[in-house]
Amino acid sequence: MSKDFTFAIKSICFDEDYQPSENTRITTNFANLARGASRQANLRNTFRMIDNRFNALAHWDNPEGDRYTVKLEIISVEMNMEGENSGAALPLIEILKTNILDRKTGERIEGIAGNNFSSYVRDYDFSVLLLEHNKNQPNFSTPENFGDLHGKLFKCFVNSSAYQDNFGKPPVICLSVSSSKTYRRTENQHPVLGVEYEQDAYSLTDQYFEKMGLKVRYFMPPNSAAPLAFYFVGDLLGDYTNLELIGTISTMDTFQKIYRPEIYNANSAAGKSYQPSLKHEDYSLTRIVYDREERSRLAIEQGRFVEEQFIKPYQAVLEQWATSYAR
Repeated sequence: MSKDFTFAIKSICFDEDYQPSENTRITTNFANLARGASRQANLRNTFRMIDNRFNALAHWDNPEGDRYTVKLEIISVEMNMEGENSGAALPLIEILKTNILDRKTGERIEGIAGNNFSSYVRDYDFSVLLLEHNKNQPNFSTPENFGDLHGKLFKCFVNSSAYQDNFGKPPVICLSVSSSKTYRRTENQHPVLGVEYEQDAYSLTDQYFEKMGLKVRYFMPPNSAAPLAFYFVGDLLGDYTNLELIGTISTMDTFQKIYRPEIYNANSAAGKSYQPSLKHEDYSLTRIVYDREERSRLAIEQGRFVEEQFIKPYQAVLEQWATSYAR
């Protein structure tokens, strides 16, 4: 473990009363939902969708379909570089943590950390570095060592005492499948994760997350319209309970219906061979207002912020650290 970087974790409840703070990454999807005239209705409807989805999947011993409710926390991770502008923390990552309340027993069950994943350095890599690298290029390519620094920063965080002290299990990040790839249904089926899909080649996001130490599997849960990409370490099916997995599925399936309705709120489900498309027109909209164009624009602004405040000022320190970081 490198001693150059230390991490601080802050947590805030994500509920109907949530309002993004001034230093929250404003590209974060849930911050987008929590602004504007519809903010409270947005949040209330989102949480209702999550609870309904959870209870539909956790249907055993749940005759009224209302046994469970999901409580969400926004986990913000700040990084300090020892000896470099000491005391000035860089906001690094935001993830979601699920907790499950069993109304029947009164038990509060710890869920999975990860779920949604927002990262300043990833914004820089994809919205600044990658775009500039491919400007005026006839064929798309990635810069040399693309994603290496971000991957090592993420692994450093997950291996840190800050993570280990706050979370009982490794993270699982759940994202949309890639519209550039074709996914094929397999015979493997899990009672909660659903039918497994495979693809012939990794997407750029898959490769990027691989550098973070995360493997990927694609599952389409029961009554979903499309597979979800699950990024994890260890054994996705063996390391987590059904209720933990349902917490992640219900949360991220709901968000994807809002963010990418063309794929996840399509009126027909993915078939044996499936290529996602944001140009698909046979889908339904939720009643939740989400500004996708704003998010794309802000991602570039956030990427520029990281370039000016982190990448450029500490380039020599970062390169030296990345070279010595062995994990």
